[in-house]
Amino acid sequence: MLDERPADVLAAYREFFDGADSGGEERVLRLFHDVAGSVPAYREFLRDHEVDPDSIRSLGDFRGLPLMTKDTYLRRHPLPRLCRHGRIDDSDMIAVSSGSTGRPTIWPRSLVDELHIARRFEQIFRDGFGAAGRSTLAVVCFPLGTWVGGLFTASCVRHLAAKGYPITVVAPGNNKGEILRVLPELGPHFDQVVLLGYPPFVKDVIDTGVAEGLDWSSYAIKLVLAGEVFSEEWRDLVARRAGMANPVTDSASLYGTADAGVLGNETPLSVSIRRFLAGRPELASELFGDLRLPTLVQYDPGSRFFEAQDGTLLFSGDSGIPLIRYHIADEGGVLPHRELLDVCVRHGFEPVPGPALPFVYVFGRSLFAVSFFGANVYPENVAVALEQPVISEQVTGKFVLETIEDEDRNRRLRITVELAPGRTVDTDAFSFDVAESVRHQLQRRNSEYAHYVPADQQLPQVQLRATGDAEYFPVGVKHRYTRQNPGN
Repeated sequence: MLDERPADVLAAYREFFDGADSGGEERVLRLFHDVAGSVPAYREFLRDHEVDPDSIRSLGDFRGLPLMTKDTYLRRHPLPRLCRHGRIDDSDMIAVSSGSTGRPTIWPRSLVDELHIARRFEQIFRDGFGAAGRSTLAVVCFPLGTWVGGLFTASCVRHLAAKGYPITVVAPGNNKGEILRVLPELGPHFDQVVLLGYPPFVKDVIDTGVAEGLDWSSYAIKLVLAGEVFSEEWRDLVARRAGMANPVTDSASLYGTADAGVLGNETPLSVSIRRFLAGRPELASELFGDLRLPTLVQYDPGSRFFEAQDGTLLFSGDSGIPLIRYHIADEGGVLPHRELLDVCVRHGFEPVPGPALPFVYVFGRSLFAVSFFGANVYPENVAVALEQPVISEQVTGKFVLETIEDEDRNRRLRITVELAPGRTVDTDAFSFDVAESVRHQLQRRNSEYAHYVPADQQLPQVQLRATGDAEYFPVGVKHRYTRQNPGN
């Protein structure tokens, strides 16, 4: 028996039920010293970097600690040594995520970890959806299984029910037919229905329901979304089709990762600010340093402590594998609460009220992957498809991976491929051959893609361009294998 686990769980539940404050920024210093003393791999990591844990006494000292990455830390140590006391059995649940090679990365966690994350769901359900006083059916549309989304979400929302919120969970996963079967049967018995899933899949469910004559407006639909940046036009379109009363309060996006669960979440305050900035692209570009409109969420620095370095995000947080100054490779930045509100006021906008928490904005990993139905699609997976016999003779190996939206706001995965010099092919036939090869390799090498993306969406759209095409393959410029489209 693990003698400490019951006491840890009871203490975590007590803190969760009491709604106790997470402790503020100084909590990250306590986390650091705890991890330095209890995690074998981190002790070795600090020794290798000649860091004396006792010398870290302030946030300034903390910000000088070496960065963690998967390559420099996680992949250099056996899994148990990444956990407290070198024991993986201190965690009661395992989740996995696909890495760039398709080999799963393993992430242990415990019920205590879930209770920290449940606070983010509570903020959404309580402040946005009014779930404390309304009976709520939560429909988990994330994939079920070892992947982090489905079971983690179901657990966190059930913790809200245990706290006393009148919430009932049903978990059909990403089975569209099952979602549309159970919803008409259960929905009428509740004041509201919350769909939780990846944006393009949730939209597909809503569109299919509309085509089948389902009256979404009768269910007072709310949405909890994760995994992808979407435009405010997309939010408005889905809100109209779902009959949502107010997109600002009725939908919320999570900034989540398999590495550490939910890191932050949209609030009505952050959504109202993002919608204001969406109509003022010059101001948004000045504020975020990019033409793209990022996801804008708020976070609790006592639970997940964010820093920005060279345009990318670092975070620290406790979990089955505690992470200290972890470089997740997401492009983005941090904005203090008062600073962002002052920007809005100076430009004549008064946001809706919200929590006095800092903001983090996220563009995603545009240099490394694109997200499609919540699955990270990596260039390495696509490159293998172009290296297959027959195909490899016709192409240079360069390509651009991106997601696009059509006029109906449906998301598609598109791959633009550079033809080899002097090659001429039957465009339609060869494009189909390339798309089939990519689909096959993604299904084989990327478990997220195989299980997250609906079967009828897994064949990518392929377009062919001549060698040195000025738009996609300009000569003399360092090639980028992924592209993010402004507004997407």
